[in-house]
Amino acid sequence: MNFESVDDILAYAIEKEKEAVKFYTDLSNKDNFKSVKETFENFAKEEQKHVQLLSDLNTDKSKVDEYELKSVPDLKISDYLVETEYKEGMFMQDILRIAMKREEMAVKLYKDLAGKTKNAEVIKVLNILAQEEAKHKLGLETMYDDFLADNEN
Repeated sequence: MNFESVDDILAYAIEKEKEAVKFYTDLSNKDNFKSVKETFENFAKEEQKHVQLLSDLNTDKSKVDEYELKSVPDLKISDYLVETEYKEGMFMQDILRIAMKREEMAVKLYKDLAGKTKNAEVIKVLNILAQEEAKHKLGLETMYDDFLADNEN
């Protein structure tokens, strides 16, 4: 991946977020997940919010300067999981593992890209993207942890 500008980064990120919207929307429409349909719909909505955030940044670069970066806790649950692909009939905990891994890889991608440029504006955009993905990863890891705890009883 070679990005020439902030616009290139944003276009790439928007496509990745749209892929995530489709992934979660497709899961929400599977018959075997009717009981967690709302969960996957909410994941899709969160990813759609990321698309909107990125689109806003793309049309109004001043929003990059206004965006406040904060530290997001990392439970590191996904760090110890093996990446796998979705297969029809998977259990909920396996779906959550896939989702956590997707978010983990997105955080790493944006952080790695930020380390490969000296352009301050590009670095800020990449850090914004990493933070947004880290928030989503935290939410998924918390859900996964709660899911496992609920099923131990």
